[in-house]
Amino acid sequence: MAISNPSSSAETPLLEEEGIKGCLDYNGRPVNRTKCGGWTSASFIIGVEIAERFAYCGIESNLVTYLTGPLGQSTATAAENVNAWSGTAMLLPLLGAFVADSFLGGYRTIIAASLIYILGLGLLTLSAALPSVDSSGCEKADTSILCSSPLLQEIILFFSLYLVAFGQGGHKPCVQAFGADQFDTQDPDECKAKSSFFNWWYFGLCSGTLAAFSVLNYIQDNLSWVLGFGIPCIMMVVGLVVFLCGSTSYRYNVKGDEKSPFVRIGRALILAVRNWRTSAAEEEAHGTLPSESSKQFKFLNKALLAPDGSKEHGKVCSIGEVEEAKAVLRLVPIWATSLVYAVVQAQSSTFFTKQGATMDRSITTARAWTGKPAGITMLQRIGTGMFLSAILMVIAALVEMQRLKTALEYGLVDKPNAMVPMSVWWLVPQYVLLGLSEMLTMVGLQEFFYDQVPNGLRNIGLALYLSIFGVGSFLSSFLISAIENATGRNGGESWFPNNLNRAHLDYFYWLLAALSSAELTLYLYFAKAYIYNKASRPMQS
Repeated sequence: MAISNPSSSAETPLLEEEGIKGCLDYNGRPVNRTKCGGWTSASFIIGVEIAERFAYCGIESNLVTYLTGPLGQSTATAAENVNAWSGTAMLLPLLGAFVADSFLGGYRTIIAASLIYILGLGLLTLSAALPSVDSSGCEKADTSILCSSPLLQEIILFFSLYLVAFGQGGHKPCVQAFGADQFDTQDPDECKAKSSFFNWWYFGLCSGTLAAFSVLNYIQDNLSWVLGFGIPCIMMVVGLVVFLCGSTSYRYNVKGDEKSPFVRIGRALILAVRNWRTSAAEEEAHGTLPSESSKQFKFLNKALLAPDGSKEHGKVCSIGEVEEAKAVLRLVPIWATSLVYAVVQAQSSTFFTKQGATMDRSITTARAWTGKPAGITMLQRIGTGMFLSAILMVIAALVEMQRLKTALEYGLVDKPNAMVPMSVWWLVPQYVLLGLSEMLTMVGLQEFFYDQVPNGLRNIGLALYLSIFGVGSFLSSFLISAIENATGRNGGESWFPNNLNRAHLDYFYWLLAALSSAELTLYLYFAKAYIYNKASRPMQS
């Protein structure tokens, strides 16, 4: 993470021998390993993640209920809106990483993003306080004497939601990278601690999520949407205060004079295309590239030469710039073969929620939480989670078939508001598998996309990881829309009617199970062929 010192604009002092290369403390001095960074600093940052996940999941997990309830949207429309919003929220980290790496640095980006986040949550709370208008006039408000039109309420709602998405876009990749940067990979003990950091980070993430599901969903469903949206806003304020309290203990990466990583990578790609016909590039570069992984994407070696043979600065790329571009391209097959997994994850906040709403919820749903499996590599961990994700969709389809059968047996098919006499505990297996697959695949992807890029690209690496789930949400929205149009055309029986007792979520789940199986096959092919970027991980293939 390229960041200038937050408290001083003076030139970077010469690092002392005992300092950590490329890092300064809050006052612009070489880092004292015993006083800055490590688990002390990481604990502040994990605390921030707990608060942020509590806020975000407190909104996302029950948003489909708010849209189909107070706002009166159809189930399919609400699911599409939730997927579009969450997809945008997971793609915006690419913008946040660009801002952090090119302009503000990670520390300042986190603060700016948190303020945008808090503003969005405040406006979201305001939108819930405005009363909806039903057919009888100005009613249905939590607390307000004002009367607003549904259009005004929806405008404020979606404006605030996308402000939250922008806030998360700057917050998410930078906080995680900033936390991992508190450990020095050149020190054996800190290198080991950094690997543990990703597990504790995910434990904090799950803790915030579990608290949101346990507390906020109950408040939103039974007490007040204003309170249910206001508490996340307060938690984000608390999270920002916690982050600022740790400022003097953090390690800050030095911002050098090099160009933005986006510019460096783009330049390497452009020069390689421009020099496509330069046949001598590969031969001249032969023997100078630093690692076995350099043998991949050899066409990028053409960026090392200019067509006229000149090697003036600016006309050719350095070996380091070419290697950066290769490192990013090497991630693309793993990124692409993780998208169906992200589509499956998107169902937890849409159809899983609506499915559970029709069932007997007298006992609250259980959730799985994370740990650290021993003796498993990053790519093996990711693949294992994908396998569980495919099994999860098979189980979800079988449970939905049983729910529809129960509704038919009790004559509830045309009674959408009636509770189906089937315990919500039937959903526990799919939620447990969801938690286990998240623990394996998401932790693995986080570490993989952080570890397999050069130091200056780690914000980008984590942004690419998050973008998997952004694109996955959009794909989920596209699938729902396409299936809705295809099955509901000409008065046909849609898979996603408002009456879930006449829906065919089971068909949709079987489709996702098939897609997950196909994705896993492709993933295994690319994972087996993957060459790790760092020589320190030769056994992880």
